[in-house]
Amino acid sequence: MDETVKLAGEASSRDPAVGLRAVRALRTLVERLEALQVANAREAGWSWQDIASVLGVSRQAVHKKYAGKSGLLRRER
Repeated sequence: MDETVKLAGEASSRDPAVGLRAVRALRTLVERLEALQVANAREAGWSWQDIASVLGVSRQAVHKKYAGKSGLLRRER
């Protein structure tokens, strides 16, 4: 958690090199967290539409991004 707080602070740095590195690291963290939560949702029986609605994207977008990755693809209910 301390690393995330540090990155958030660095993201607002006046030094573009520091700020941009922090933004890149935060983007990587967000992508990993999203993938984890999509997997959790699928394991809990959520449909692609349910996930897409919460993420604010289309069903097609979330399905394309995550279907077939790490066993996320399941038949729709």
